[in-house]
Amino acid sequence: MAVAGPPLQDLPTFPTLPKKRMPAGRPREWYESHNRRLKAMRLAIALLNSGVYRPEQASDRKIRTTAARIGVHPPSDTTCRMVRSLIRTDHTDRTGHTDRTDHTGRAACG
Repeated sequence: MAVAGPPLQDLPTFPTLPKKRMPAGRPREWYESHNRRLKAMRLAIALLNSGVYRPEQASDRKIRTTAARIGVHPPSDTTCRMVRSLIRTDHTDRTGHTDRTDHTGRAACG
């Protein structure tokens, strides 16, 4: 059985974009959904940087541990599912056709 290499710890940091004010006048649910997506993206990037490349490797416990490590509040079960959906696998065959599947093995839309 092959052993995975050590996680990538010393990755270069890149400047982030300046924060913008959120648009006013939207329903509260829009803001909650927007912030949930941002949190899921941050967590997915951190997991990818630490060597988690497949959705089945990203358990709720692993995602929450990563959140603590990068200084993000513990994610909900919904956010954990969203993180796994962002870490879906893409398979490319010899013809260059990409078959996108989600963590359940079903074809994903898009």
